[in-house]
Amino acid sequence: MKQSYIFLFLLIISSCQKLEKQLVKITAKNIAINNTIKASEEIVRVIQPYKRKLASEMQEVLCYSPKEIVKNDGNMQSSLGNLMADMCFEMANPIFIEKTKATIDFVLFNNGGIRASLPAGKITKEHAFKLMPFDNEFVVVTLSGEKVLELVAYFIKSRKAHPVSKSIQLTIGKNDNHLKIKGEIFDKNKSYNVLTTDYLQGGGDNMNFFKNPKQLTLLDYKMRDAIIDYFRKKDTLHSTIDNRIIMK
Repeated sequence: MKQSYIFLFLLIISSCQKLEKQLVKITAKNIAINNTIKASEEIVRVIQPYKRKLASEMQEVLCYSPKEIVKNDGNMQSSLGNLMADMCFEMANPIFIEKTKATIDFVLFNNGGIRASLPAGKITKEHAFKLMPFDNEFVVVTLSGEKVLELVAYFIKSRKAHPVSKSIQLTIGKNDNHLKIKGEIFDKNKSYNVLTTDYLQGGGDNMNFFKNPKQLTLLDYKMRDAIIDYFRKKDTLHSTIDNRIIMK
C-alpha cells in the first residue's frame, strides 16, 4: 500500500513537470524619452568618434551651384526635376547598355521623391542625402506603347512637375497631345525602356503603369549614390526650364 502511494506521488510530480508554460498576458508601457534621462557616458564615448567622422564626411564638398535649384519654379517641370532626371539618365545609361546592349529611352520619377532643394554655393554630400534620403534603387522597365500612353495620361492628369528627362518632348494641348521620344514621334507599336526606381515600379505614387513590364532590369545602383557620383564628376551644376514639356 505504501508503495502505491509512492508510485502515485511520483506520477503526479512527473505529470506536473510535463506541463508546458503558456503565455497568458502581455503588458506594455510607454517610457518618455526626454532630458530627465541621462545619456550613458560609456555609450557616448564609444559613439563620439563615429559621429565626428560621419559629420566630417557629410560636409565633403562635391561641386558648386551658381544659383538655388528648386522643384517649384515651373509649370509641369522644374529646374531641379530636370536636373534629377538628366543626371540619373547620364549615370544609369552606361550600366544599362553594359547589361542589355540597349539604351534607356527616357526617365520618369515622382515629384514627391524630391525631398529638398539645392542651395546656391557649395554642394556637399549632406545636400545629396537630403535631396534623396531613401535607399531607392534604379530599375529599367521595358514598356509597351499602350503602357507609355498610360504614363503620359498619368503625367498630364497629375498636374505635377514629375522629373522627366530631356529625351522627352511632350506638347500638351487643349484637345490633343503630341509626344516625341529621342526626337522621334511616339509609336504605340514600339516598346520603350524607361528608367525609374524600384519604389515607383512597385506602384508607388499610384504609378501602376510600371507594374508587370515586358522586361524588368535591375541596375544594382542606388539613386542617391548616382547623385553623389554625378556631383563629384561635375565642377558646376546647371539646370533650366526648357521645352521638354510645352503647355499650349
